Amino acid sequence: MPELPEVETIVRELRPRLVGRTITGVWLDWPRQIKHPSPEEFKAGLRGREIVSVERRAKWIVAALGPRSARGGPAVMAIQVKMTGQLDVVAAQTPRDKHVHAVFALDDGRELRLRDTRKFGRLALYAPDEAARVLGTLGPEPLADELTPRDFARMLRARRARLKTLLMNQEFLAGVGNIYADEALWRARLHPLRSAAGLSAGQSRDLYRSLRDVLAEAIGRRGSSVDSYRAPEGSGEMQHFLNVYGRTGKPCPRCGRPTRRMVIGARSTHFCSWCQRLPARDRSEATDRLLAVVR
Repeated sequence: MPELPEVETIVRELRPRLVGRTITGVWLDWPRQIKHPSPEEFKAGLRGREIVSVERRAKWIVAALGPRSARGGPAVMAIQVKMTGQLDVVAAQTPRDKHVHAVFALDDGRELRLRDTRKFGRLALYAPDEAARVLGTLGPEPLADELTPRDFARMLRARRARLKTLLMNQEFLAGVGNIYADEALWRARLHPLRSAAGLSAGQSRDLYRSLRDVLAEAIGRRGSSVDSYRAPEGSGEMQHFLNVYGRTGKPCPRCGRPTRRMVIGARSTHFCSWCQRLPARDRSEATDRLLAVVR
């Protein structure tokens, strides 16, 4: 699934194409992709609204919409592209293939299209206060200035979860997924099965810096085009600069030993068993079972 850098790239490339445009019509052929409200209410609620801004919250694309004349106040459209969703703005006459499942006609003759081969993407339309409640359940943004190293360390000390699981918990931290959790932990030399509460102050700072650095680098490289991720201006290139993710058996860039892989919570986890050692105090019967099947 696209993570923070990929969604941020999509947002930055959609923003100049969409802000100031008015939605004149909506076409859908997969009603189950509408998370809220009903598909008919969703379509009716969007017609005639100007797109005021396009932002990101966690892995959501959030478009603020102006009021429709005197009929009601502003609204918020939220989009999750999930695993295979792709968004683009094209001329209305551009042919559609069978995987285009949502089309938003714009007042300049173009269309915003959601192409989604596996139909996992989700769309929602909320009143601003509803959107605030839904998105407010997410954790802090890892690149926000408001999240300081001290705040991050305090958050870690309050949890006993394993680091890999915790970093991917969207209620703990917004937008981090499988790729960048692995990469940040490798940069910080921390084993994915480490207990968050057991980190020293220095290790917490290292993880904070590593996480922010890898996310910022990935944004600069327009994300990692693994699987089907594609932004409006094409593929990203961060996949060519990953140190451990997807590199099972290949040499660790730091020590040269083979990169290892295990499954934590049904997700592949990549790490270097030499650079990212697991302290004895963090070993348990459960961790030993996981480590026993490491490739």
